[in-house]
Amino acid sequence: MSLKSFLHNLHYDIDKTKPPDLVVDWEDGPLAYKLYRGLPVVPLSPEIPLTLEDVEAPVKPDLRRMGHFLWYVFGLTQLSQSVLASNSMVQTMGLLQLYRRFVPSGGALYPNELYVYLKMEDLPAGIYHYDVAHHRLVLLREGDFDSYLARALGNRCDVSACFGAVFVSTMFWKNFFKYNNFSYRLQGLDAGALIGQLLEVAKRFGFSSGVYFRFLDRAVNDLLGVSEQEESVYAVIPLSVEPAKSWFANRNEEEGNVSATELCSELPTLQHDHYVRSRRVKEFPMLIKMNEASLLETLRSIPRIGEEKIVPFGDQTVPLPRAKRLLYDLASVSRKRYSPDSDFMMSKVSQEQLALLLQEAMASFTYWNDLDEEHENLVSRISLYVCLYNIDGIPAGAYYYDSAAHALRPVRYGDFRLQLQHGMSSDNVNLIQVPICFHIAGDKDHLTAAMGYRGYRIQQMEAGMLVQRLLLAASAVGLGGHPLLGFDARLCDEIYKMTSQGITSLIQIPVGSYRHSPRLAGGLHG
Repeated sequence: MSLKSFLHNLHYDIDKTKPPDLVVDWEDGPLAYKLYRGLPVVPLSPEIPLTLEDVEAPVKPDLRRMGHFLWYVFGLTQLSQSVLASNSMVQTMGLLQLYRRFVPSGGALYPNELYVYLKMEDLPAGIYHYDVAHHRLVLLREGDFDSYLARALGNRCDVSACFGAVFVSTMFWKNFFKYNNFSYRLQGLDAGALIGQLLEVAKRFGFSSGVYFRFLDRAVNDLLGVSEQEESVYAVIPLSVEPAKSWFANRNEEEGNVSATELCSELPTLQHDHYVRSRRVKEFPMLIKMNEASLLETLRSIPRIGEEKIVPFGDQTVPLPRAKRLLYDLASVSRKRYSPDSDFMMSKVSQEQLALLLQEAMASFTYWNDLDEEHENLVSRISLYVCLYNIDGIPAGAYYYDSAAHALRPVRYGDFRLQLQHGMSSDNVNLIQVPICFHIAGDKDHLTAAMGYRGYRIQQMEAGMLVQRLLLAASAVGLGGHPLLGFDARLCDEIYKMTSQGITSLIQIPVGSYRHSPRLAGGLHG
């Protein structure tokens, strides 16, 4: 299968991404976290602060504070046990027990891993893996790697001005075992949700940050000691207490760019032992093929990607109430975030709630990244559409959210809940009970024209970042949201008249009031 056909199937023909006779071997499933063995470890404080309400002063962190940061980004936060009557897995799995985190993940499988490069007074400088299961750091490679990392980023970052950097990787098998090739789409979205949470937590800790989507992959993977046959880094996020504009995309013109091969030759190869639990790891050749097609051996400049494409509208708009930015305790909102399934409950939503939800999600999404370089991202590559029903004072219909005008632009009027329900590949969510159904849209060619196949995973990551912002904003206004990929993209594109505009629906997020389903849940924090 060609890579182009593979991406088409991921988006429009999901059934073709998995064998029709696929049987998931739950007994041999991998752990949701990576465990290194036989390496030095650094325990992190279990006494986690229970609030993140105020923005802290920009002070270089010590080990204790860094541990708090990592826990709020990706730590194990809750143990949940439940039995769902409609769950076809019950007979084979028995009691459904899940370890939750503050970010959503398809099937709660969490294919991503976090690595950090840290330079702090109370910790040897080096590369560490965040061991989620034990809330500790595992030392992988000791030393100062400022120069190496700066060159791996194309000399576009003053790494010496940063106290560290976070590497977000994907382990292919962790959700391939359940979703087969469809896992490739999930992996980018999951990585994006994780990055979205990381950037929000960084703000509360007083850290400046920026996302590098383009870097010398093999050089970065070698630095961490990960094999591209099973895992690869998707994004690099340096952290600093200096303003991002002073160090992000700060080019060092004196040093010429190097190739990944040249950089890799500078470091001894790491061969660390790690445990995944699965006794039989199946092959995933298409994921490896896509990853290899996305790798960068050298960094060249790319054309600036144009502004977002939107469907041409008439002059009609639905202005939304203006409000101040939401001030909320990120810790509390993260704990309350809930993904309703069949437990959505129809209730009228006020214009003020909808306005706060839209405004906060888009306003919080601006961030430094290496595609816009010297400018903070203004959501130019993805856009937000929504089907509304039972909103106070707003007719039911399909709308585009114009963030600059803080207004809705009508595309079609009418109740689309039944059509959206018919477009679902599974009946796990009752959309008839949902007043707000978001669709994040982006370029139909998935940015491959500008950035090759790496553009696909970048688009998925940016969509995932906006998803996390929507979920946090929904939680802050007392609503729940459930990201869904089992929907008919063609149907949604038709509803919003996207088909002829070169854009498509990337992910569906129903949002509304809910009842908690029966389950036993407990928080995991000191």
